[in-house]
Amino acid sequence: MTSSRSTQTTDGETAMRRAAAMATFAAAETAELRCALECIGSIEAVEIRKPETGLVMVRGRIGGDGAPFNVGEATVTRCVVRIASGETGFSYILGRDHEKARLAALCDALWQSSDRRAEIDAALIAPVRQRLGREREEARARTNATRVDFFTLVRGED
Repeated sequence: MTSSRSTQTTDGETAMRRAAAMATFAAAETAELRCALECIGSIEAVEIRKPETGLVMVRGRIGGDGAPFNVGEATVTRCVVRIASGETGFSYILGRDHEKARLAALCDALWQSSDRRAEIDAALIAPVRQRLGREREEARARTNATRVDFFTLVRGED
């Protein structure tokens, strides 16, 4: 019984790590994806679902806990590829960039291959996460530069 529990935990952890990797692929620039895949080398892949663009409904909540409502629609491009070793990669990218969707799906498929995961982590995931972290810190610094702290002085009785 404990072995099935540890397998479920491992599968759950792997699913969480894959979701985080896929989010990084989606946040990467097309040039970053292309460069990382060029560094890894030639990869044979079959497009199961060619990149296609459509719309998704975006939902929101007032204050994070109000009743959900439709905010509007967003353009999304999706793609599915399979590499020669049998792994199937998926991608959903905001916008209309077909090349980015194909490259992100290819990265997902390679990440699932235990032989190629370390290469994808080193060539793409780590640099993109570092760039995103720098961008967050720069935005935080710009915001802090304009911050105004208000305080109230205690007055005597009027």
